[in-house]
Formats: sequence, C-alpha cells, structure tokens
Amino acid sequence: MGDEVLDSVKKCVGVIKGAKTDTEKFAALFMVTKTVKAEKCNPRSKLALFEAIEFKFIKRLLLSDEVPAGCPPFVYKSVAMSILTALCSVQEVATHQEILQNVDVFLDIVLSEGDEDEDEADEDNLMLVNEAYKCLNYIVTFEQGLKALFDVDTVGKMCKVYSQKSFQTDEALSLLVTIVEKFGPPSWENNVENFNTLMNILAVDFETDHSDRKFKLCSILSPLLGNCPVEIVQNTCDNEIWPTKLFLGLRDILTSKLVKAQRDPAIKLASQMLTTFGAEWSLQDEAKPKAFFLMLIHLASIEIRMHLEDKKLEQVLVAENLLGSCFTILEISIAFISADTLDLEQKEKQQTYTALKGAFSAVLNVLKTLSVSKKPLETKEKCFVCLMLMSLSAWLTQETSAMKPAVNNILPFALQMANESFFAYRARYISENVKSEDKPLTYDPLSSVDVLRAFLPALCHITVDDKGRAVLLKIKQEEVLQECLAFHWSIAHYKKPLIPKSERSKPRGPDPEIPAKRLKQMADSRGAIISICNTFMNICVLEVDHVKNSPLFFTLMKFVFDNLPELKNNHENLVVYGNMAVLGLLLLKLKTAYIKKNDFSICRYIQATIRFLWDAYTVDENSNNSRFALGQLVVTMTYKESWIELQELWFLGMQNLSGILTLVPWISEFAIESGWAEGIIDMLVKIKPGSLPTNVKYAYEDLLCRLIDANSDLIATLKKKDAITACRGHKFMELGKKLFGE
Repeated sequence: MGDEVLDSVKKCVGVIKGAKTDTEKFAALFMVTKTVKAEKCNPRSKLALFEAIEFKFIKRLLLSDEVPAGCPPFVYKSVAMSILTALCSVQEVATHQEILQNVDVFLDIVLSEGDEDEDEADEDNLMLVNEAYKCLNYIVTFEQGLKALFDVDTVGKMCKVYSQKSFQTDEALSLLVTIVEKFGPPSWENNVENFNTLMNILAVDFETDHSDRKFKLCSILSPLLGNCPVEIVQNTCDNEIWPTKLFLGLRDILTSKLVKAQRDPAIKLASQMLTTFGAEWSLQDEAKPKAFFLMLIHLASIEIRMHLEDKKLEQVLVAENLLGSCFTILEISIAFISADTLDLEQKEKQQTYTALKGAFSAVLNVLKTLSVSKKPLETKEKCFVCLMLMSLSAWLTQETSAMKPAVNNILPFALQMANESFFAYRARYISENVKSEDKPLTYDPLSSVDVLRAFLPALCHITVDDKGRAVLLKIKQEEVLQECLAFHWSIAHYKKPLIPKSERSKPRGPDPEIPAKRLKQMADSRGAIISICNTFMNICVLEVDHVKNSPLFFTLMKFVFDNLPELKNNHENLVVYGNMAVLGLLLLKLKTAYIKKNDFSICRYIQATIRFLWDAYTVDENSNNSRFALGQLVVTMTYKESWIELQELWFLGMQNLSGILTLVPWISEFAIESGWAEGIIDMLVKIKPGSLPTNVKYAYEDLLCRLIDANSDLIATLKKKDAITACRGHKFMELGKKLFGE
C-alpha cells in the first residue's frame, strides 16, 4: 500500500536503532539522506525515520560546536539540518510534538546569522540559515505550526532579522506576514516598537524603490498595518516617518500609468491607510492638498463601476477584496466631505458627485438584481452585499434625495440584509461580553459589521419620504428598530458592576476608569439612539393613525418612560436625553387613551422631561454693567455646545407638552409641583422687556396658559411671583387675560 513504510526505510530505521554510540548514529544519518533523496518517501516513511533518529539527537548536533579532528566545523549542523529539511516536508513530521516544542531551534539559527558581520557569514552558515527557513516554511503551512511559532514571538524575532538586514530577509518578512495574517492584532500587542521599526524600514524602501518590488511591498504593508490595532498605531506613530513615506510612495504609484496588477495592491494599501488615519492622511501635499484625496474617490468609483456594471455576482466576487477597499475609500471620504472641513470648489463638488453617483448607481443595479433573484445567497455573498450596503448607507445619509425610486426599490432587500447583520452582530457582542467557559465562541461571518447601525442616519431621511416610509412600515422595520434601540441603550447606559454586600463596608480606592474601547462603543451607541429616536419621531408625526393603533408604539412609550429617568442628564448624554424626552412626548400625545393616572413611571418621566426643558435657558445678568439693569435670556452653558441639535427638540418638546396638558389635564400636577411655572415667571421678570425671541416667547406663554387651563389654582401662585410684570414686559396678552381677566 502507498502509505506503508518503504522497505528501504525499514532497513534504515533498523540501522539507526541498532547504533550503540552517537558516532555510529551520526554515520547512519548519511544513509538516511541518501535514502530520502533516492526514494519517493511517503509521509509514514518520513515519520518513521524522524522518530527513529529522535529529535533530541538532531538538536545535540545543531547545538554542538565540537567536531572530530579533520572534520569541517559545520559538518554536524549541516547534516542535521539537511535531515530535518528532507523530513519536515510532510505534515506528520512538521506538526510532530517534538518539532513544535522546539521551533526555537530553527529561529535561533536564523537569528544567529543576523548577529554576525556580513564578512563572517560564510557559505556554510548561510546554507544552514537557508535550510532553517525551509523547515520554518514547512512548519508554518499547518495550523499547529503557526500556533507554535506565534507562541514563541516569531513576529518580534523576524522583525529583528529584517531590521538587521540579515541574510534572506524576504523569507523572514514572508514568515512574519503569514503569522500576522493568521493571528491579527495580538501579533503586535507586545511588539509596538518592532512594528514601527519595521514599518519605517519598509516605508523608506517603498518610497525610494522604483522596481517591481515597490508593488510587492503594497501587498506586504497592507496586512501588516491592517492587523495592528488602530489605537497602537495612532498612539505611537507621531514621531515615525512611515505614514508620510507611504503617502509619498502611494502618490507616486497612483499618479503613474499602471497595469491592473500594479494598481490594485496600491488601492488596497491606500484604503488601509484611510481606515487607520482617516481622510486627513491623504491631504499631505502642501502644493495641492486635495488632489490625492479626490483622486482616490475617482479611482475607487471607477473600479466599482468596472467590476459591477453588467456583471453577475459570481464575476463580481472575483474582485471582492479590491472592491471592499474601494467601498471603504468611498465610505470614509463621504463622511469626511460631509463634515465640511474640506473647502471644495464648485467644480470639484460636481465632479465628485458625478463619480459617486455613477458608483452607487452600479451598486443599486446589483442590489436590484439580487432582490428579485430566487436563489438564496450564500454566506460569502451576503458578506459582500453588506460591504456594498455599508458604503451605500454613507451616501444615502448625505444625499437624501439621490436616486429615490431606485433606493425605494431595493429597500426591503437592503434592510433584510441589514437586519440579519444586526442580529448577528448583537449575538456576537453579547457572547463576547458574557463570560462563559463552557461554550467556545463561534461567530457568524455576518457579525463583523452592523449594517443596520450604518443605515440608521439614512432611515431618518427615508421616513420623511412618503414612499420610503410606506416601505418601512410594510416590512415592519419599526419592530427591528425597537430591538436595536434596546440593544444600544444597554451599551450607552453603562452601569458599573454591583459591589457584593460583603465588600461594601470595606474601604475602596477610586473607581477604575472605563476602558477606551467601551467609551468608544458608548459614544457610537448614543449616536445610534439619536438616529432611531429621529426615525420614530418622523413616524409619529407623519403616521398618526398607525402609531395610535400600534401596540408596538405603546411598548416603545413604556420603554422611554421606564428608562429616561435612569439616564444622567450630563454633557455626554444631553442630546440622547433630549431625543428620548421628546419622543416620549410625541408618543404620549398619541397614546393618551392608554394612560393611567396611577402609573408612577409617567410621573418620573414627566419630571425628567421637565428638567430637560427647564434647564435649557437662563438669564445672563452680567450682560449689563448696571446692577439694576435687566439681563438677557441665554442658552445655558451645558446646552450651548449642542444647541444646534437641541434647539429644535426644545421647541418641539414645549409644543407637545402644551398639547398634552390639554388632552390629559392631570399631568399639569407634575409640572406645577416641580415649581417650573414659578421658575419661568422668575426668569421672565429678570429679562429686559422686548428682548425675548419671538419663538421662545410663544413657547413659554402657551405652556403657562395650558397649565392654567388645566389647573386654575396656579393663577394665585403666579400672581404672587409678579406675573403681571412679566406679562407687561413681554406682552403676554393671552397669559394676561387668563391671570387678570379682560
């Protein structure tokens, strides 16, 4: 049989095992070398030879510097390495426990060559290193081998080899990249200095080398950078030269005439640099700072059109990695442009818009084809669709009226995929944050990105459009949005772990800081909550009957009532707080038939909402130097920074609270008990007559009138607060009538 040990090998094994001394065993090794070369040894034969020789004997030969008189100094090491190279070519030997436990032997040989001067590195030594690399390349081919090399910090050691410009540095680089691609960010966690040293060397070569190696370096730099944690890169590269050198090298490549094989790796590396450093990295050219950035958008748009137009999905997936990079370039670039930090001329805006519209027209056509296809998508195909949707969502967030009919056509399919990715992402997040030693973590490939999170800002605009909103309601997207809201609330509303009762009486130091990763997740979830609230508010305003009759919106209202009072009304939460408060008012106004007076959650919610509305304005009594002069109404410092986002919410909140007081008069009790009405009069009395903005004037007057309509006992209270002065000073005609009659 083909997998049986060969007769010639059996003979060899017998000779080796019969050797009584190391000298006899060493002599037998020459027979092994001859047998392996002469015969086509199968894996079992090579394994038999390896086990007969025993690794500890080979290791002694490799470590020995003493040889018999008249022998070349490298004879033991040379024979030992030749044997290992011949035997390691099969999995049975390359993954043998003896090999995996001793991979350092091979690494030490490679490293020892780097410690010698080039003149001293004689031919025998270089041959030894070459054989060691061959063995390492066999070992790294297999999963167990990769793990063994990772565990002994082969990444750091190969960085050292490359930085010393030792023999066969490309072999070291190849080995390093293979391990980094397999194990990702953990490869660099203890190798930050090595990472920057290596990147500096490679970046200088990348900028200055104009041979084909320049393009090969693109394919090496991308995985090295892509698998290093962004935080490590951003926090340690301020004084490093490699980010600028890579910019210069990429600009050199992408502004030249190239064939596809040269251009594609450069686009992938450019995408990785944007992912790591943001779009600002592409603006380093002092003479023409925008040129490279705009060129990347055009290149990515062209590539997308070339690979998507008139192509079947199977054809498209051939260029999946390249297209992924192109979509990333567009996604980051659109977000950067939308921030208005880049001053684009009208011509540049038009050209960029045209390029982007062409790219996303191609995307929409592919999605349309998939949406009507009866063939279910495979996992790989779904992941690619998610890539397209991530980029498309960035475009739709900014271009709210772009290609509406085409967008509405694919919306059910797009949201089906977005929802699927959200549920996968949520499951992964929960499994990673709930410690369980019983079950190993397994991940759905769709969980790598949350497409629904990316789509949330676009949904705010889509719900304003009648046709888009109709699509959302038809597919019952609000049900998923409610789950999405609860998920992001659980992240944004972070609670410190409870201290066990037995530990509460013991002295404790300061509370540990919240990790940076969690703070980032909390900030992102706050943004998600704001978008979801906006979407729900649009539905409340534009689909009154649907909301009135939907049990889901009653559940949503209870969610707001129960959770808003738990949220700290601090700087980080203020915009979320305002959105939740106003959403609750819109829902309460439409669901008054379901409200019960003895529901304590309503009391707490109204108090929290009053606090949001009350704290927005104050009187600036320092605006005039005279101690007797009246002040100006100003937005409080806490609200000022976010007032662009909060201003409309404040007016909408005041308007809806006034409306609710008419529908549910007993809610006025909470406002009156809080002292807010008296506080408003106190504030108005201190404000210079005629200086109150018209819209603010109407908001306050309408609220006070509604409160009086709901509870006439308030009249006496407000009169004691000198409400007549406030009414005269600010011409509150309606309020004056209610307080003092005709």
